[in-house]
Amino acid sequence: MDPEIVGGIAGGAVSYLLLKLDAVATREWNLKENINRALQNLGIELRSIEALLRDAASKKDPDHQFTDWIQNVRDQAYAIEDVLDLFRLHQDQETGLSSFKMRHSIKKLIEDIEGSLQRIQQIKDRYHAMPSTGIHSTPNNTDLHPVTGMAPLFNDTVVGFEEHTNKLISWALEEKQRLEVMFVVGMAGLGKTTLVHRVYESERVKPRFDRHVWITASKSKNELDILLTLLVEEFGCSITQGAAADVVALARKLRKLLLNQRYIIVLDDLCVKEVWESVRHAFPDGNNSRIIITTSRGDVANSCRDGDSIVIHKLQPLSPERAAQLFYLKAFSTNGRCPSGLEEVSKSILQKCEGLPLGIIEIGRLLSNKSPTKNEWKTLHDSLESELRSTGELSNIMKVLSASYKDLPYHLKYCFLYMSIFPENNPVKRRRLVRLWIAEGFVIKKSGKTLEEVGEEYLKELIDRNLIKANELDFDGLPAIVGVHSLMLKMILSISHEENFCTVCAEAERNMTGNTRRLSIQKQDFEVSLDLSRVRSFFSFGIGKVNIGSNFKLVKVLDIQGTPLEEFPNVITGLLLLRYLSLRNTNIKSIPDSLSDLRHLETLDLKQTLVTEVPKAVLQLEKLRHLLVYRYNFMEGVPPFDIVQGFQAPKKITALKNLQTLSFVKASVQSRLTRKLRMIQGLENLTELRKLGVVELAKEDGTRLCQSIGKMPNLHSLSVTSLNLEVALELDAMSTNPPAYLQRLYLKGPLQKLPKWVSSLHDLVRIRLKWSSLPESPIPALENLPHLVEFQLLDAYTGTLLEFKAKTFEKLKILDLEQLKQLRFIIMEQGTLPSLQKLIIRQCDELEQVPVGIDNLRCLNELLLCDMPEKFVAQLKKKGGGLRSLLRRVSVIRSYQHGQLVEDLS
Repeated sequence: MDPEIVGGIAGGAVSYLLLKLDAVATREWNLKENINRALQNLGIELRSIEALLRDAASKKDPDHQFTDWIQNVRDQAYAIEDVLDLFRLHQDQETGLSSFKMRHSIKKLIEDIEGSLQRIQQIKDRYHAMPSTGIHSTPNNTDLHPVTGMAPLFNDTVVGFEEHTNKLISWALEEKQRLEVMFVVGMAGLGKTTLVHRVYESERVKPRFDRHVWITASKSKNELDILLTLLVEEFGCSITQGAAADVVALARKLRKLLLNQRYIIVLDDLCVKEVWESVRHAFPDGNNSRIIITTSRGDVANSCRDGDSIVIHKLQPLSPERAAQLFYLKAFSTNGRCPSGLEEVSKSILQKCEGLPLGIIEIGRLLSNKSPTKNEWKTLHDSLESELRSTGELSNIMKVLSASYKDLPYHLKYCFLYMSIFPENNPVKRRRLVRLWIAEGFVIKKSGKTLEEVGEEYLKELIDRNLIKANELDFDGLPAIVGVHSLMLKMILSISHEENFCTVCAEAERNMTGNTRRLSIQKQDFEVSLDLSRVRSFFSFGIGKVNIGSNFKLVKVLDIQGTPLEEFPNVITGLLLLRYLSLRNTNIKSIPDSLSDLRHLETLDLKQTLVTEVPKAVLQLEKLRHLLVYRYNFMEGVPPFDIVQGFQAPKKITALKNLQTLSFVKASVQSRLTRKLRMIQGLENLTELRKLGVVELAKEDGTRLCQSIGKMPNLHSLSVTSLNLEVALELDAMSTNPPAYLQRLYLKGPLQKLPKWVSSLHDLVRIRLKWSSLPESPIPALENLPHLVEFQLLDAYTGTLLEFKAKTFEKLKILDLEQLKQLRFIIMEQGTLPSLQKLIIRQCDELEQVPVGIDNLRCLNELLLCDMPEKFVAQLKKKGGGLRSLLRRVSVIRSYQHGQLVEDLS
């Protein structure tokens, strides 16, 4: 494997371990002096090795000695982690003589590791003497012009680029009398360099510029390299040795030379924002000059965009039709047609490529040299992961994709490799992924931010770097579900397996060893037959039974959601280091009191289980951050009032002071009234809460709940449901101190009037009012909320008219009107709802026609009619619909009955 990749894993392991050593040193554990000193010595050795790994990029070893060395570093880092976790485990378990024996054993293990590290240091000294050039070395010169090999697609014909090419050419030739900059952004392998080179060499473009310069500005380059290349190679300037280090002087000199000239400059593969920030002032404005920058770093492009003279062009994967056209062109070069009999396997291969030109071209080219038989093609399809490795026939794909991985800082390498745990067709929810990273210890705390907020930043950066993709966006534009490109997954699976990061057990069985640290079960049934005492994380994605080993003593993450469990596995309460436990979508009905032994637990996910009560033993889980205990009673059609079934919480739940998520707790209990009030009042001490869900709230408890919520300054999401459809919600008492940062508000139950404090929620992005039966329209109270994106009314208003005034609901994108039984008219004035994209109208039987003014909604592209009367729908049909002309801008119009599509009116 590429030494840089191996070095990244080892470096990540060492950096992570140093944080862990620091944590041990600051614990209140009563360490014996000899153990403490031994741990300090380990830290000194590891910091020295970490510094060497960070410097290793400049010294590539041609004979793989470097690879062996850093693999030893990784193994020792894992060994030290084992020692620390064993120490923590026994610290929780043992006292007296057993504790003495344990400390002696720990000290012996540390001494053995110290001996190994000393031998590693001796090898390090020899490594320092290695030459800094070799077969892996990167040349120091900066390419002035593109050459064959700089990008795998460079000399290939790539279909599907015509529209992009024309757009870039038009931009390059547009007369604006100023310097314009374009960032071409996309994941590795999309063909950014190929596209830009087409534009750069175009006969329409080249003659229009006085100067033409192409520079490969990869990570190893800096501002000095770029400036010197332009001055020396393009302008023939002679630069003295002293002046060569003066960025300001070089920039000034270049600016003078480019003044009054029309130039086009390409900076290909820019990875560092600071490089552009340093050289941009060397380029004079005016004369219709152009700079094109290619990068896979969306974060770099976004951070550099500071005016309308800098634009971003995002390159997307090819459409399925274009991808197939390109694939057949490469695989069957004689006629570009797929022979009968190979259609299915071709389709499967194309699904793996997901429109990535690099993968399509490389695989197509390889298949063109093989026999066109089903067996030959299926063999390649099934062996893609091995072929992507450095010794495989598709190693070129690995080289390109791994470049973005190598560019990651150590802490993000682990987070990215974590995607190897999840099956290809099983993307992961954003919040789940962040909580898992935290449980693993990958997220480094920052002052003033929660670990969850830092984890969200990590994920955003990985998405911006085009390594992780958002499979599904939430209503507010944030990723709801994330995954990785299929070929990228093959790459990280290869890295993960070789570096012992995670072992995946799928239908094609992997050979497990006792050194396995993370285990992902993706098969029907799983039975533990080996000693897997070093496993830290255990996942099950199969539908069969899973036997959790009693030797999983060091497990921190146990995620077995969806497995056919009827009872809580007792073995779990012996996993004393557990931080993350998910039994979501199982049939367990209760959790034992012995759960209190899991003192390190941070996330307890019992969503969609049959658990309705949490024992008071859970109050001893002082580190608990996320408690999710509820299920949805799904039914066809409109959801029932009691769709959310919550849980009965212990009255002293206030003890869980680190809770950030509490969903959904029952406000009503069957015992004495004093206990109920005590539980609701106790919520006021949960000041770290970000998300709170309360169900079965009695009218008389509303004021007390408001007082508690008023003391939750960080609350972002609030859901409150009344006891039943006859019991009103009393929430006016929050008017003096509503949560200032609330973003999501769900109120379910009768309201005499909308609480006044709702109109003061500056950050609110979603509000859902259900079964409110408001006599007065809530629109005036909400119309000026500056960030509101989604607004739902479900049986929430008893009036006949809804009126949206001009210059209101500026950011609203989704409007959902359901079961408004008396509603007859909707009026939308000119200038209202300027951002509305989706309008849903469901079971509004008295509504006479589509909203008046709907034809003024320039952004509306989707209208969904659900269970609406036939006479209403008939007005909108293509043939004979009297109001059809009002919807000329709307691209999607559909009518549903009982959840089934009845007619597509688009």
